[in-house]
Amino acid sequence: MDGTKPAMESNAEETQEEGQESKGCFECCIKCLGGVPYASLVATILCFSGVALFCGCGHVALTGTLTMLENHFSRVTSDHATLTMVIQILQYIIYGIASFFFVYAIVLLAEGFYTTSAVKKELQSDFKTTVCGRCITAFFMFLTYILALAFLGIFGFTAIPVFLFFNMWNTCAAMRSPLANLTLSELCVDVRQYGVISWNATPGKACGATLGDICDTSEFYLSYHLYIVAFAGAGATVIALIHYLMILGANWAYLKGAVTTHEYQDIKTKDDQDLEAEARSKEGQNSSSYS
Repeated sequence: MDGTKPAMESNAEETQEEGQESKGCFECCIKCLGGVPYASLVATILCFSGVALFCGCGHVALTGTLTMLENHFSRVTSDHATLTMVIQILQYIIYGIASFFFVYAIVLLAEGFYTTSAVKKELQSDFKTTVCGRCITAFFMFLTYILALAFLGIFGFTAIPVFLFFNMWNTCAAMRSPLANLTLSELCVDVRQYGVISWNATPGKACGATLGDICDTSEFYLSYHLYIVAFAGAGATVIALIHYLMILGANWAYLKGAVTTHEYQDIKTKDDQDLEAEARSKEGQNSSSYS
């Protein structure tokens, strides 16, 4: 009996230590999860997804559009040289947008982590935010506002090829409709009227069976749907930037409020110390007068 008692006590101590370790790990996990800026994380995921869709699908759609125009609407290289140059410039811009937003979204996510940690420590009186930190948040807020306006313009610009391909898609659907009263030769698509290629381009338009063959090509089908996806990606990016803007505005307000609270606590503490010192000096004067 005496031999089993120490063994039972050691088992109890081991169980208690394991329980403390598991409790400590659980508290550590909860503390780490509490420091995650979930709003910034959601905005970052949305921004990555939107930019990836816009840049990837837009790049491939531009290449398919150029191939379709060269094969069916402008067979002379000089007639679409300007269009080729513009598409190449747009593709380089897409490379820059993808690289910039990849870095910028990570920076905003890091700023979200910093602000979340700073606000919590500020409220616990363990940390003071600096003027530089608040200025950085204000700068990101201003830059995100400019980027949101710029991408709103890109969102509107992306709707143009969607509209053009949608018109062509409807013309192709009208050709296949058995209820159409028009002959095939009366149904045409002239891309010159959109300013895509010059008026001297040959042939410049497609009618009848030629147009039907173009509608069945993979370049047209793929480019049309990729433009739609790129348009949706641009819209998602605009939503992500607006989300970022709201987060940065809230973070800036939290930091400013935390600084005001901390300054009030410092003033109150100083006043309390002055009152205590004054009370002690009065007590000292009273005791000396009695003596």
